[in-house]
Amino acid sequence: MEHIDDNLTIKDVAKLLRCSKAHVQNALRGRVPGMPALTHLAMGRRKIVRRRWLDQWMESNKAS
Repeated sequence: MEHIDDNLTIKDVAKLLRCSKAHVQNALRGRVPGMPALTHLAMGRRKIVRRRWLDQWMESNKAS
């Protein structure tokens, strides 16, 4: 079972990635050129990203 700490808000993701919340929202929508959309749960206007999904997304998009 997932822990509550494994669920990240847009603000949490932005802090981890050291970018703006607007940039994270663009990543969620797939609007960052050359990057696939970041997997998330939509609960009304609130968006939740599981830590595991963020880690997978970062790993699959890392530059060599």
